[in-house]
Amino acid sequence: MSLNTIPRSSWIFPALAVVFVAASAGMRLTFTPSASGMLFAAALLVILFGTVFAAVHHAEVIAHKIGEPYGTLLLTLSVIIIEVAVIATIMLGDKAVPTLARDTVFAVVMIVCNGLVGLCILAGGLRFQEQEFQVSGAKVYLIVLIVLATISLILPNYTLTTPGPLYSALQLAFVGVITLILYGLFLYTQTILHRDYFITSGDDDEDESDASNRVLSISAILLVISLVAVVLLAKSFSVVVDAGAAAIGAPPAFSGIVVALLVLLPESVAAISAARHNKLQKSINLSLGSALATISLTVPAVALVAYLLDKPLVLGLAPREMVLMVMTFAISMLTFATGVTNILFGMVHLLVFAVFLLVVFVP
Repeated sequence: MSLNTIPRSSWIFPALAVVFVAASAGMRLTFTPSASGMLFAAALLVILFGTVFAAVHHAEVIAHKIGEPYGTLLLTLSVIIIEVAVIATIMLGDKAVPTLARDTVFAVVMIVCNGLVGLCILAGGLRFQEQEFQVSGAKVYLIVLIVLATISLILPNYTLTTPGPLYSALQLAFVGVITLILYGLFLYTQTILHRDYFITSGDDDEDESDASNRVLSISAILLVISLVAVVLLAKSFSVVVDAGAAAIGAPPAFSGIVVALLVLLPESVAAISAARHNKLQKSINLSLGSALATISLTVPAVALVAYLLDKPLVLGLAPREMVLMVMTFAISMLTFATGVTNILFGMVHLLVFAVFLLVVFVP
């Protein structure tokens, strides 16, 4: 799609979101377990997911214009603003959920490294049998991702300053700084120092002109509107998620999966489409990059919110989740070791993702 056109959905959903927020506030509408409540929930979910897609689209338009590394930063920050807003709203709601940040980050790792990577490899393998990618780039993603996931989700279980899966205030601040430093180094490596690690022949051949100044201005305005609308819708979304989880008898980790799906869906669609067009490297950049950004930016942001509001922040995983995460990184290192994939790799990752879902709903 040309960057000089504005898709209808990219402005319709932000407009609907503004109307929905205004109507909800003016008429004091909220979710209730009734027929009208179900209609409210359905409208909210459609508008919210549509607005998230719109926000990502406008961020991509601006990112393409301003270039790297600022484009990557803008796109990443747009997604993280949405994620942190939803997590903070649910964590600080009527029923505080101190484990939501942990559950969301873990869900992102499992969804991306198993579900999304598996789907991309399988989709590409079914169509092209084998696909190639840059091993050097995959190694950069994995080495940073493994360190960040370990210090954020496993190490809190084994520190002695505070009991249980919690960091002390000093430890949490230090880990937050470390994650930001690592992500900054990763961005420098990806966009400036070793950009060739993350592209393959043909990736730079796409002749897509920059957006006009008019389209760029409209996208900037709609991006701000979309992000503000999502933040304002987060409260209603948290109520719907809680009600949905209670209705199906889902465990607390269910909320983390829903939040992860909300923020990952736009990039996931783009990643699967790239794999189907024999651009697996682009799929890897989108999928592993989203997981990396989630841990790098969500953990420090949520830690800051928890510190300012004096709320507990549980980060350490339970033993069974740690086993799943270690297995995920082990098979990921094997999958990305040769630079060539086939459907077997994709199926293995998808089956591990199925095991993750089983453990969540049938612990």
